[in-house]
Amino acid sequence: MNRIVVYDKPNFEGLSKEFTSDVPDLHELDFGDCISSLKVRGQPWVAYKLSKFEEDGVIFEEGDYAEIDNNNRISSLRLVHQDLSDPQITLYEHPNYEGQSKVVKEETNLAYGYFNDRVSSHVVQRGVWLLYKNANRGGWYHIAWPGERIHDYKTEINFDNNVSHLKPLKPGRPIITAKLLWDLKKVEAEHDVLIDEIVGTNCTEYKQAFTTNSTREYTATVFQSFHFSNTTCLKLGFAFQVTLGCSNIFIVEKGKSESTTTTEKVEVLLPAKIPPCTELSIQVIKKETTTSVPVELTICQNGKEKKENAEYRCVSGRTISTRYTMKPVPAAPGASQVKPQEE
Repeated sequence: MNRIVVYDKPNFEGLSKEFTSDVPDLHELDFGDCISSLKVRGQPWVAYKLSKFEEDGVIFEEGDYAEIDNNNRISSLRLVHQDLSDPQITLYEHPNYEGQSKVVKEETNLAYGYFNDRVSSHVVQRGVWLLYKNANRGGWYHIAWPGERIHDYKTEINFDNNVSHLKPLKPGRPIITAKLLWDLKKVEAEHDVLIDEIVGTNCTEYKQAFTTNSTREYTATVFQSFHFSNTTCLKLGFAFQVTLGCSNIFIVEKGKSESTTTTEKVEVLLPAKIPPCTELSIQVIKKETTTSVPVELTICQNGKEKKENAEYRCVSGRTISTRYTMKPVPAAPGASQVKPQEE
């Protein structure tokens, strides 16, 4: 849910109020001209010095603001509910949308190009834009809303030939839930891997000790990966949990952490004795299984819900077992005289 929590003291202290929709006059709610810190979740908000959204607004995108520049000078709040996912604005060199034009779809520092301080009109196709007077997000800025058409900067906003930097507002981070469709799980591959072999030979006519230890420890590995569709709307850095069981949670962060490898120790029991005149061979086998599970992603952002398909894959080598093979061997000369000490 889109919301803003405001506090009357810095560092999120003192009295507080939470809002989820526009507030035309904070004084009517006994919270006017007192906000000193705030937290934004979801879509950005615009804070105005005067009530009814008048005068220039200050933008607050998603995040925590322990201190704010317009301390104790906020009288109204406006939620940016517009779609911010695919911004576009067209800039024109002359008034009335004439002269050279430039289409911008991302944050741009015009000081690095040929369009710096040359803009005199614009049309906003999508998104909400901040048009700064100075490069590097510096100085005063104009908030340009979707569908806005400013035909003459000089007469309408007193901003002729002054734009040096543009920035589209970022949408709030989506809430992502992942549902694994276990009924559609596929076992794609399964094979045995020999990880150890132990051979002991007893050429006497008495049982002999096989090893000094009754167990041996091996490392088991599990490789997990998450695969998005080619048409995913999720951007780099978005993170969410994939719950695989009661205590098994896989954290996915797009573009950074889409796979993980975990290890654990597995103990294998070994026989204590070898029968007389016997060669005992023990093979330690790890079963590697590759499975894939379809995933249904539900993405909630700005009150809208979208579903996507994805895939969870796992290569598991947790199952470690032993195979025993015994074959007779002839007794060594004098073997009948070799008797182990009784325990």
